[in-house]
Amino acid sequence: QVVESGGGLVQPGGSLRLSCTVSGSTFFDQNVLGWFRQAPGKEREGVSCISYNSGRTYYTGSVQGQFTIPRDNAKNTLYLQMNSLKPEDTAMYYCAEDVGACSASWLQFVLGARTNWGQGTQVTVSE
Repeated sequence: QVVESGGGLVQPGGSLRLSCTVSGSTFFDQNVLGWFRQAPGKEREGVSCISYNSGRTYYTGSVQGQFTIPRDNAKNTLYLQMNSLKPEDTAMYYCAEDVGACSASWLQFVLGARTNWGQGTQVTVSE
């Protein structure tokens, strides 16, 4: 089970850190955890992921250099550090875990296969 938190209203150029807390799984041994977002009127898209075993990360092109995904193993928590936020980053943000290896393909796989998503956390970038 994953629970997202940390969303809110932020001005353009500002920063926000989202949290994804994992419980009830062996996630940190084998799996991948990823961040996804869905903007109003658009399809859900993959943002970033990390393979916990190898530490391999992937960022979709639109957020490279802008977002990072630090983690705190002691708290079973993955973060999405978002800097230089733009109005187009406004979306509901979700995290999800699954088996595999972090990559663009993994993000696409989860988008196509997953039917149960958490409640997400809303990020609004506006003046």
